Amino acid sequence: MTGENGLIRPGETLDELLPGGWRIIQKRDGYRFSLDPVLLCAFAAIGSTDKICDLGTGSGVIPLLLAGANPAATILGIEVQPDLADRARRNVELNGLRERVTILEVDLRRIREALPAESCRAVLANPPYRRPATGRMSPHSERALARHEVQGGLIDFVDAAAWLLPTGGRFFLVYLAERMAELLAIMRQGALEPKRLRCIHSRFGEEARMVLVEGRKGSGPGLKVEPPLYVYEGEDYSLEIKAIYGR
Repeated sequence: MTGENGLIRPGETLDELLPGGWRIIQKRDGYRFSLDPVLLCAFAAIGSTDKICDLGTGSGVIPLLLAGANPAATILGIEVQPDLADRARRNVELNGLRERVTILEVDLRRIREALPAESCRAVLANPPYRRPATGRMSPHSERALARHEVQGGLIDFVDAAAWLLPTGGRFFLVYLAERMAELLAIMRQGALEPKRLRCIHSRFGEEARMVLVEGRKGSGPGLKVEPPLYVYEGEDYSLEIKAIYGR
């Protein structure tokens, strides 16, 4: 049975996406969004009228979050998996955002054939962060491609962002803390100078799990390391996480 005027298909769920109060269609046993894109959008400092691109948009979580936080921005989501791109388009339609959000089914490794250079003021990415031969590979292809560098690795995301951004344009991404040195080196090689960094810890006293980074194209050196972000206080979300969710 389908619902919401035929937008929801068998094997899919309709969930709430906070902050913003959006509704999002997700595959029951496929890729499902986590906290990481929520923290990335909260970290990103973007002008309300900027043209923004999300690389590897999945089901369109980041474009929806950005649309709520930046009411005048136009947003482009890039996704290589046909099923995910289709679901992202349906999420855009479900939330009445077709005038502001566009989803393109494009391999970001061929971004130069799809989009003109320097066509966005900001680029975001929540890229796969595991090498193909590391960690446990999910049996569900959507999850596998979201977590492992099968259809594009870190350098491909950085190259795509560098192509899309003009001098002074900003690149925001969330990535594994254990690969931070590699991330910063690849960003500098791509002329996306790291300017702001924040580590994400599950709890106080634990090692950083993820890292949020802002790079600026063509900028000079100088990195600001912000205070750590703690996700939990005891068994509950921290006050900062609750504030991000508007609770």
